[in-house]
Amino acid sequence: MFLISIYVIFIHILMKFYIPPQIPRLAFAFGIFITLFLVLRHFLIPDTFGKYGHYRAASLIDNAKPELHYAGQLACFTCHQDIEEKKSQDVHSEIHCETCHGPGLKHVVSGKKEDIFKPSGREFCGKCHSFNAAKMKSAVFQIDLAKHNIGKNCIECHNPHQPWQMKK
Repeated sequence: MFLISIYVIFIHILMKFYIPPQIPRLAFAFGIFITLFLVLRHFLIPDTFGKYGHYRAASLIDNAKPELHYAGQLACFTCHQDIEEKKSQDVHSEIHCETCHGPGLKHVVSGKKEDIFKPSGREFCGKCHSFNAAKMKSAVFQIDLAKHNIGKNCIECHNPHQPWQMKK
């Protein structure tokens, strides 16, 4: 009886350390994955990464001299004083020129009309003024593009720099 109990205990101990055959295969696959990850990481992470914390140090050089595209509203008003006067008297006074006309540096340098975007379509004005229940009605005047002057562009009736002043 004593030998049987020792044999049972021995079998029980062996069963505790039994490793199923799929575990070594999974460990091998996991080892390959980790090795592949480390090799790819070595080649994909830039050399200067981590020099100044969790950043790429060379990005400071890349961003030191970005290419300029915007001229600023004051550059527009040096030639377009009449527009400055109109805008200052209306609801679009706080909206900068390049919000609607896009980057204007090329136009400021060349002076050509072709180098600036002149929006005219209903869809363009509708980006801000189309009815949207999520917008505060007191912040932006909203219209229903499907019902308001169908078939006409906004600038046929409104001056874009003084929208409340109707054209004749």
